[in-house]
Amino acid sequence: MDETGSFGAGRAGSAFDLIAFVKQPQTILRVLAWIFSMAVFASIINEGYVNMGSERLHCVFNKNADACNYGITIGIVAFIASVFFLLLDVYFPQISSVKDRKRAVLLEIGFSGFWTFLWFVGFCFLANQWSCTSPKELPLEQASDAARAAIAFSFFSILTWAALTMCAVQRFLLGTDMTLFTTEHLAGQAPKQPYPSNDVTGQTTIPVNAYQSPPLIETVETIPPCYKIPPAF
Repeated sequence: MDETGSFGAGRAGSAFDLIAFVKQPQTILRVLAWIFSMAVFASIINEGYVNMGSERLHCVFNKNADACNYGITIGIVAFIASVFFLLLDVYFPQISSVKDRKRAVLLEIGFSGFWTFLWFVGFCFLANQWSCTSPKELPLEQASDAARAAIAFSFFSILTWAALTMCAVQRFLLGTDMTLFTTEHLAGQAPKQPYPSNDVTGQTTIPVNAYQSPPLIETVETIPPCYKIPPAF
């Protein structure tokens, strides 16, 4: 994470750089998560149900409707969440409150970590039910490609959401570095030097103007020329 500022973002109100935003690893991962989730639920909805000698459609995963429903549900929610967090990334630099930024990063950590777990469960569930499906139940391997695609993209979704979780954790750790919250750092200025101490006792060199002669003391040059010093007895 090479961004500056609190929680990986610059100062609030800074100009939005589209090219830099698109090149960010986090943006690429969100787009991949969006595509993978769409591939999972679209494969199941379009070809995940087959007609096995009757008018009723059955789930291709061992006739287990829960397997199809699970894949569709987590896929649709992940699809919506990817769009939501992508828009949040666009708006994130405009958030001026550090507390609001922290809440946004914590929300992302919690959701991304939880959805990584759900994708892992979904991958195991779909793979197990597919292994239990008899080839006799799929005439001409009907919907087999859709089932394999849903399993494969579920596995890819585990990797992408785990990577997004790590990116969110890095942003949180970056935000907890309190040296990033100083105004000198945010403004790109060098830290100001402290004011010099007025105590000249421990200094090895004394400034020229540190001491001034008292204004009321008369020197030899100030004595009038006609003045005579009285003799001492």
